[in-house]
Amino acid sequence: MIRPDDLTGVDATLARRIIAVGRSIAPGIDNLAGDLREDALAILAGVAGEAKARGSRLVKSQRIGPASVDYTATASWFSEDDKNALRNLCVVTPSTQGPIGQFPAAGMVSRVWPELREC
Repeated sequence: MIRPDDLTGVDATLARRIIAVGRSIAPGIDNLAGDLREDALAILAGVAGEAKARGSRLVKSQRIGPASVDYTATASWFSEDDKNALRNLCVVTPSTQGPIGQFPAAGMVSRVWPELREC
């Protein structure tokens, strides 16, 4: 499980927000282990750095009168590359062993349309 203290250099509240958005992008992020987990943490740490900086590129609107600045949505901290990378880390690879289990015996349909066997 990815915890807020895994993202160093940002406060816990910001880390929780980043992790929550990361989970909405890639729900299996907490199940990662080993190098995949380290890759996910690297992506989240990069997003945390961007969110912490909050430079002029994240300003949505700005007023000078009663000084107000509106920032873009939290999810916009994640670039398309970040989102795709997180999703790809959580992709389940298909098994190469074939199906596992017992299947029903051939019935009347298989007598009319026999299945092709390549073995």
